[in-house]
Amino acid sequence: MSPANPLDGFTVDRAQIRTIGRELQRPECILAERGGTLWSADARGGVMRIAPDGTQRFIGQRADARFEHAAAASSAELEHKFTTGTLPNGLAFAANGDLLISNFGTDCLEVMTRQGDSRVLFDRIAGQPIGKVNFVLRDSKDRIWITVSTRVNPWTQAAASRVRDGYIAVVERGVLRVVAEGFYFTNEIRLDAAEEWLYIVETTGPHISRMRLHEGAHGVELKEREVFGPEHLGGFPDGIAFDAHGNLWCTLVMVDQLIALTPQGDKRVLLDDGDPAASQNLLAHMAAGTVTSEHMLAARGTLAPWMASITFGGADLRTVYIGSLMGTTIPHFRSPVAGLPMVHWH
Repeated sequence: MSPANPLDGFTVDRAQIRTIGRELQRPECILAERGGTLWSADARGGVMRIAPDGTQRFIGQRADARFEHAAAASSAELEHKFTTGTLPNGLAFAANGDLLISNFGTDCLEVMTRQGDSRVLFDRIAGQPIGKVNFVLRDSKDRIWITVSTRVNPWTQAAASRVRDGYIAVVERGVLRVVAEGFYFTNEIRLDAAEEWLYIVETTGPHISRMRLHEGAHGVELKEREVFGPEHLGGFPDGIAFDAHGNLWCTLVMVDQLIALTPQGDKRVLLDDGDPAASQNLLAHMAAGTVTSEHMLAARGTLAPWMASITFGGADLRTVYIGSLMGTTIPHFRSPVAGLPMVHWH
């Protein structure tokens, strides 16, 4: 008999929600360290480091002249890249503690030291521009996975019309290559505890898919694609994270719900902070193919407007942090179950 799910009967008590951070700009992705320090993506072109006592320091990206980037004609061109249009989105820790950044503004995979020195790792794949790099994830074998939401320009057209050109790529042995494609606006990805399956957010699906990892002759491969959980989640999935029981927590952006999918794929609503009328209007227009930016902007909550990500932290990994696209602070609350430790936690 399988053990009881620790989420049985659980919903987030709004009265128990606290916040950390102030005057943040687009805290879309959050990394938590064992000692309690948080790192939050910041729209000013860098990250905000938030200490356990709440003190914070912005670290802006800047070109490091020590690094040579093959696609840059000069150090001045590289400096320009990090001072115009940079928009850090997904974050992950490199093996040495540096920050891997999927940059939604520069369309590059980048790495930044904790002092801000930055360089481009990849801006092209198979000779073509990468596209809208959304998220980055490092696994236990030190492979780096990235998602690209679309190659459509402007990307907002893909988000509004359910274009299916998103893909997943992996950096293995220093080479970036596509391992799966044909997704509805690929967003966050996570590996299960055994690193057997890769779970893939398809924001305009709107659902979560998964694919099984296989070791092929030329490196890791993804096969056996299937939808995990409901075909339509009732909103637009953005960020995901596993807990130690195997539940997959997920934010639904704009309708601003926090849900979880059990190991069996059943959906549970843990927190609903959305505007019901605006959410229904948005969903109806998305289904009809008539959605506009006005419909999107009208749909939002108040706790973490446009909920975008979930991060487990705290010494026991039972503090849940919610990232957002429009918030200026980071809400957090206690979970009845610990999060699945990420690779940098070990």
